[in-house]
Amino acid sequence: MANDANDPRTTSQAPQDRINPIVFYGSTIGIVVFALWTMLFTGPASAVINAVLGWISDTFGWFYFVAVVAYLVFVIAIGLSRYGKLRLGPAHSTPDFNVVTWAAMLFSAGIGIDLLFFCIAEPVTQFLAPPEGDAETVAAARHAMELTFLHWGLSGWGIYTLVGMSLAFFSYRHGLPLTIRSALYPIFGKRINGPIGNTVDIAAVLGTIFGIATSLGIGIIQLNFGLDYMFGIPESTVTQAALAIMIVVFSAISAVTGVDKGIRRLSEFNMLLALLLMLFVLFSGQTLFLLNALVLNVGDYLSNFVSLSMNTYAFDPPSDWLNAWTVFFWAWWIAWGPFVGLFLARISRGRTIRQFVAGTLILPLSFMMAWMSIMGNSAIELVMNDTGVAEFGQQAMENPGSSIYLFLQSYPAVALTTGVVTVLAIVFFVTSGDSGSLVLSNLTSILTDPNHDAPAWMRILWAAIIGILTLALLMAGGLGALQSAVVIMGLPFAFVLFLMMIGLFKALKVEGLKEDSFHGSMAGHLSGRTDAGEGAARNWRQRLARAVSFPSHEQARRFLQEIGKPAMEEIREVLTEKGFPVDIVEGDGNNEHLALNVDLGGEQDFTYQIWPRRCAMPAFSIRATRADSHYYRLEVHIIEGGQGYDVAGYSKEQLIADILDQYERHLLFLHHQRELPGGDTAMPDDPTTAGRG
Repeated sequence: MANDANDPRTTSQAPQDRINPIVFYGSTIGIVVFALWTMLFTGPASAVINAVLGWISDTFGWFYFVAVVAYLVFVIAIGLSRYGKLRLGPAHSTPDFNVVTWAAMLFSAGIGIDLLFFCIAEPVTQFLAPPEGDAETVAAARHAMELTFLHWGLSGWGIYTLVGMSLAFFSYRHGLPLTIRSALYPIFGKRINGPIGNTVDIAAVLGTIFGIATSLGIGIIQLNFGLDYMFGIPESTVTQAALAIMIVVFSAISAVTGVDKGIRRLSEFNMLLALLLMLFVLFSGQTLFLLNALVLNVGDYLSNFVSLSMNTYAFDPPSDWLNAWTVFFWAWWIAWGPFVGLFLARISRGRTIRQFVAGTLILPLSFMMAWMSIMGNSAIELVMNDTGVAEFGQQAMENPGSSIYLFLQSYPAVALTTGVVTVLAIVFFVTSGDSGSLVLSNLTSILTDPNHDAPAWMRILWAAIIGILTLALLMAGGLGALQSAVVIMGLPFAFVLFLMMIGLFKALKVEGLKEDSFHGSMAGHLSGRTDAGEGAARNWRQRLARAVSFPSHEQARRFLQEIGKPAMEEIREVLTEKGFPVDIVEGDGNNEHLALNVDLGGEQDFTYQIWPRRCAMPAFSIRATRADSHYYRLEVHIIEGGQGYDVAGYSKEQLIADILDQYERHLLFLHHQRELPGGDTAMPDDPTTAGRG
């Protein structure tokens, strides 16, 4: 994504991007050692993994249930609160992607190939072997879809929303690095640049890579069956290793092309292909039944959401069911949290918090409910009513990777549809791999700008590490080992997410103080900006002249030199006499602007900046027919970003009054912050350099 040339947070002389050595080497060495251990000592490794899984499930199973609900409640509350109107970026920023592209990228990165694997296998399994109640009944069919919606619905996306919202807020609004540690700045301050931050980022990397490896391992299992089904290529470790290498290569190529090209285009293609497959099943099957079932499933899920989310089966726990399903899914979503959350932050700059929360919860959920209901109810209907596919249900349970291929045998054009599924799986595979390698590279780097990405060689390296770990887990026990590993590695990050909630809430309270300070400070018309009194007659003429004036670039430059700079110099003279260090900065080229910076001695500094912004000439202007089709607005920026108003045409006295209005507002904010308990942990003074180690 390109930087905004008019963004005052963009600097022309920034330090170079580089590796974060502790996080990079600490995580890669640990992952490679684990992979070699599972490959060379498969039996003992499996035994240890299963023992740790049993302990975590017995001790922390309840915690996963409570945590996932808490994350969801928190993000919804923030989205509906007064803070929902804040932008994930400077106040003047706008989204980089349209809604359709954004939704496609949300969907492909956040779910991907797992929907192909589980859309048939889970509903059928929950129908034939439910955790409670009788199997193969109408009630079992409804409950099977309730559980499927629970595992793929709001709860998991609440985790992604929390991480993405936190990272985008701290990185794009406050200039901190796009890493997990940045979300803890309000709690630990500059200590996030030491052992605390490194530990948090390593936990995020480990959780992320095991979550991605689980998805890619599931994809390899499914692709292996598909190749055997279509071309007779046997299901074996050799085939799976070849698939892992192939996906690593394609993922590396796609990741190197960046978000705007490779990942974006693949996401849009996959969204379209998945939609076409779903519509094919809908209109080739029992269409009216499937539409009725979709409405029923949505109603069941929403009406029973709370009881489903809190059902730990305490009195009659189903044997191993929780570990294999709900606990596994919650740990899996948590493990994917850093990966998808960082990626969502990366593509969501400029949206408001409310837009982000609504979009990340509603858009993927809508598609997921339609996809799971249409595919899942079609499969259950086959098991219930079609005697010709009596073995289908049992095969889907025993070999989930085969389920969608076996399911499509009951529909026309089976060669075409199974080919589409294979292509869909490969592209989903690549989008998960390339997004994962991009995110892991950024997590293990120190980047000078949140809009920057780590170098191509690092993305290729991480793609290779993902492939090695995926193959190692498959060798250690296939799907069971993948599920066990993700439950284990997701637990540490579950606690980090609570710290992120606290950090974000503290930072948002500070934003609330800024808004209160704005409303509580002296209004502009009282401070003299409007030239009230004897100059009222002169003032309305001046205001009207400003309203119909469309300055050229040269006129904008002249304003900065003849009005802006003298006004700032007068303020500097007075503040310097009072003992305040004041600096006036003049930018040029793409960074052409004028800035007044006041050092407030350890508290958040004050900055007032004027940035010329090139705009299209309005059609009603009499100058619109001339050769010059653009004019320049002189927009005010403070530390939060652009304020949306234009000072072109102000007199020197009016501009001084406006600067003082903003300065008084800032002083009132600092006063309110000092009065708050724990208010001493402010956000960084300089949003362009803060948090860089």
